[in-house]
Amino acid sequence: MENTNERITISETKKVLDVSHALVDNSSFRMMRMNNAYFNDVCMTTLKISNANLSDLEIEGAQLGGAYIHNIGMPPKGHPAYDENAKQRPLRFENCNLENSTITNCNLQGAAFNHCNMAGTTINGILVEDLLKSYHE
Repeated sequence: MENTNERITISETKKVLDVSHALVDNSSFRMMRMNNAYFNDVCMTTLKISNANLSDLEIEGAQLGGAYIHNIGMPPKGHPAYDENAKQRPLRFENCNLENSTITNCNLQGAAFNHCNMAGTTINGILVEDLLKSYHE
């Protein structure tokens, strides 16, 4: 007996899905709304989300090793959804291990780092510890 995946197409409809103990690898979701969705005890390796409104997203107890988060924020000038008066609400990171992570070409204006271990952290190649020492001298 051949083991094939059943393909179900849901289009132009309003449904509430209650999915449990299911394998839905290689599924695709396009042009849809999934407000107030809840995922618990799921494996979503190599998940890709693009062109999405993830306002108020909460990720808790997740392993994000190897994650690549980019082009996040309000649409840039020239984008059809650009609004020069729009302001992004602040993001919050708490109890995160960002050890050896790289933050490149990001706007951190007004960012606050509280109770963080910054040992070995550099800004443009300069150790934060050295920057703080020179500031206090």
